[in-house]
Amino acid sequence: MITASVLVLFGIGCTAAVILAVASKLLYVYEDPRIAQVESVLAGANCGGCGYPGCSGAAQGVVSGKAGADVCVIGGDEVAIKVAAIMGLEFSAMEKQIAFVDCTGGIRAEDLYDYSGVPDCRAQHLLYNGSKMCPEGCLGFGTCVKACQFGAISMGPNGYPVVNPELCTACGGCAQVCPRGVISIQGMTARITHLNEITDCLAPCRQRCPGQINIPRYIEQVACGDYAGALETIRERIPMPLSIGRVCPHPCEGVCRRGNVDESVGINMIKRFAADWEMNSGQRQPIPCAPDTGRKVAVVGGGPSGISCAYFLRRLGHAPTIFESMPKLGGQLRYGIPEYRLPKAVLDWEIEGILNLGIDVDHGKYFGKDFTLESLAEDGYEAVFLGIGAWMNMTLRIDGEDAEGVETGTEFLTKVGLGMDTGIGKKVVVIGGGNTAIDTARTGVRLGSDVTLMYRRTRDEMPANMEEIIGAEEENVNFLFLAAPTRIVKDENGKATHIEYIKMELGEPDASGRRRPVPIEGSETLLEADSIYTAIGQKPELSCLYDESGTCSLGETKWRTLDAHPDTLQTALPHVFTGGDMHTGPALVITALGEGRKAARSIHQLLTEGGPHYSSKLQREMIPYTMFTDVPNVRHREKAKMPHLIECDERTCSFKEIEGAITLEQVQEETSRCLRCGLTCYDRDLQEGQACQAEDCSKKP
Repeated sequence: MITASVLVLFGIGCTAAVILAVASKLLYVYEDPRIAQVESVLAGANCGGCGYPGCSGAAQGVVSGKAGADVCVIGGDEVAIKVAAIMGLEFSAMEKQIAFVDCTGGIRAEDLYDYSGVPDCRAQHLLYNGSKMCPEGCLGFGTCVKACQFGAISMGPNGYPVVNPELCTACGGCAQVCPRGVISIQGMTARITHLNEITDCLAPCRQRCPGQINIPRYIEQVACGDYAGALETIRERIPMPLSIGRVCPHPCEGVCRRGNVDESVGINMIKRFAADWEMNSGQRQPIPCAPDTGRKVAVVGGGPSGISCAYFLRRLGHAPTIFESMPKLGGQLRYGIPEYRLPKAVLDWEIEGILNLGIDVDHGKYFGKDFTLESLAEDGYEAVFLGIGAWMNMTLRIDGEDAEGVETGTEFLTKVGLGMDTGIGKKVVVIGGGNTAIDTARTGVRLGSDVTLMYRRTRDEMPANMEEIIGAEEENVNFLFLAAPTRIVKDENGKATHIEYIKMELGEPDASGRRRPVPIEGSETLLEADSIYTAIGQKPELSCLYDESGTCSLGETKWRTLDAHPDTLQTALPHVFTGGDMHTGPALVITALGEGRKAARSIHQLLTEGGPHYSSKLQREMIPYTMFTDVPNVRHREKAKMPHLIECDERTCSFKEIEGAITLEQVQEETSRCLRCGLTCYDRDLQEGQACQAEDCSKKP
């Protein structure tokens, strides 16, 4: 019986073995050996930070093509190189990315109601979008902290998350669970190419800044003594803090909430302090660039917009070449802004640092004459940026304008910038009320002339910066308001001797919002003048875009500027982009720098993704609910004053720089005046030195 049972079991076992042997041949499951090889070189933490269920799942994702060689978020380049080798791929160093918290509110944000439910941001968000008055800021329950498997995030004392960059692996878990989009995963490319969105934490100053600089962040960094960090923040948006720190009319300060209490924060003087610190230290701060892509881009025009576009293209890894007609780069910064406002040695130092990144320059080349869009394409340039500025001057359209001694303010300033003989006379009249007119008048005074500035409205309507108007008054420029030129009188040799003007009175406001000047009949008056400079406006010279048949493949606007998409700056030709004065007409230097970055962003997207794109949430206007004027619980504090390097009695005979940088003590005081505004929150009653609020601030001045 026992023997029979054993034989039966033996027979069943043999049969099963045969069946399994046959099945193994028929139902064979092949496993790619690379899966095991990839898994063997991964970190082995099975942390799930990559989004896969452990290292085995990650390895399968790599082999199936669903994940890249950089799948392991904690392994870094070392592991990625090994994975790439197994998969037969080339690998270049990964761009460092970390979680970025775009919120400065936290406990400073006012509550709409008390929430006593589940302590989770997502749960709170479901109830009327959260309990905070700020519709975009952090809700403060730390759901992101719980989601981080690496201990890289903590809730700081100000009630919003703080990221430890040493521990962050950029796995994205925190960003996935944040219901407000407060946290994002960013590397250098993302920071450079990001345009302001209405969901960002945008203080009013950031909203108004044409360069979209993160102003509260760099002020905080300066307050902490982290001047290098402040420059890095600024240079993620504009490449020329030294120049802008001297010439920017700081429109951001016009909407500073502090101005509703006493005076706006000296935003621009803080920027200049940081920029001058680097130049005076004798050591340039490193500017990181992405790995070379080898993609060639032509940048036509070496003014602010062209320099900015080339700078950001280089930082994004591309190979830009600037084509410039003048002997040196700078455009209006060099040839339109006098030495006493922007010393050329300072401009040269700043441009040198930009070119040292690996940007080529081809001087003495005129677009439309020495090269064309077609020839650039033949030379291998895959995209073109047109930034030739607005150098064509408006005319007075009055009798005698062709007289000897009559020219434009920009022509005069360019001669001064080039060191040429200007031929300026003793009795000078400058016509206009903008910055070019003021610069022309103040330069004329320095060349020993008696200068009168004629403007058809009053001082209150002048578009020039108030600081420049005051400077001109201090230097004894004569102002003739409510006067408009009617003709220029010349002698028998065609030389200007007088200018005739008619007196004006102000009527109703025109389209600009300023009261319209109306002539007073019979009030014509003669004024002696042997040099007359007009500064009544400029526009781009677009004739270089037309071919021999008079055809232009690029469109132009009714203002005779180059037409382009407002968000991408792409023209009618998909590979051609524009920016700066050529696109906007005469505008601020900071606007041109901002447009250069925007164009570089679009060109980068064209080269890497096939075409430019942008978010539907771009911030284009000031966000209404952030523009409140009631700012309680902030005590009055005096604003710092920019020191003068030379005084009035010296200025009229010297081109030396007038304004200096504020001192360390002044910058400590001025940064402490900053309210560190978010969308709706701000600091209340800060004492001196308390501006250093960042939890990762390692040192104070």
